[in-house]
Amino acid sequence: MKKRKEISLGHSPDPDDAFMFHPLAQNQIDTGGLIFRHILQDIQTLNEWTLRGELDVSAVSIHAYPRVSANYALMPCGASMGDGYGPMVVAPKPCDPRDLRRMMIAVPGTLTSAFLALRLCIGKFDYRVIPFDKIFEALQKGDAEAGLIIHEGQLTYSKEKLHCIVDLGAWWKKETGLPLPLGGNVIRKSLGPELVRKITAIVKQSIAHALRHTDETIPHVMPYARDLDAALTKKFVRMYVNDYTLDYGEKGRAAIVEFLERGQKIGLVQKQFNLEFVDA
Repeated sequence: MKKRKEISLGHSPDPDDAFMFHPLAQNQIDTGGLIFRHILQDIQTLNEWTLRGELDVSAVSIHAYPRVSANYALMPCGASMGDGYGPMVVAPKPCDPRDLRRMMIAVPGTLTSAFLALRLCIGKFDYRVIPFDKIFEALQKGDAEAGLIIHEGQLTYSKEKLHCIVDLGAWWKKETGLPLPLGGNVIRKSLGPELVRKITAIVKQSIAHALRHTDETIPHVMPYARDLDAALTKKFVRMYVNDYTLDYGEKGRAAIVEFLERGQKIGLVQKQFNLEFVDA
């Protein structure tokens, strides 16, 4: 009997990723005989693993994609885009965004799209890399003066008595008229065109199934929703699992191009790379 092929699939332990991959993890869709091994890690770790080519399919920061583009193509589905909202810089005291340049900012990783967006917004700044789920704690201890928050912290920072200094998704929308491209799914090109298209179609089916059955899926992602109740979990999921997640479309692809070209101009994105989407 022919052995079924196993595909390593890396994604973040967060409500939006858990939501879109739940149907796949629970065998609610036909995988055509493929076995998916789900590997949950924070986005900075997934970026680093993908740089080393360790995963077949993975969530990555759009900021990191140029560095892995030789070996990976972007799936047209699975995007996290903030359309007028996104990662935020928060601080214990209100201040002018321009003051951030003189403050020590806790960031979740230098390969994250949030880090690139903040550099584009305010220029150079002092920073300290701290795991995304420890940034509130770092601010409370005084280990940083401000924090760049991603994931569900965007909905819970006020409970920590913190103030939003700048919403990078809102800034980007005002600056460009485009959604802020944060994360995407990549797939190893060496799997071959046929398998790449098959896996991409399966992932899209999982996302579509989750969106069609949102109310039934939300309870299953609650264990990944740190400090969120069911209503806030649903709100967060629908912020980042939307039409762009099913397919970037022309506007989503234009946003990626604009984001990475601006990154090139400030030296944080390499000059030469191939922005390649799976033709699925």
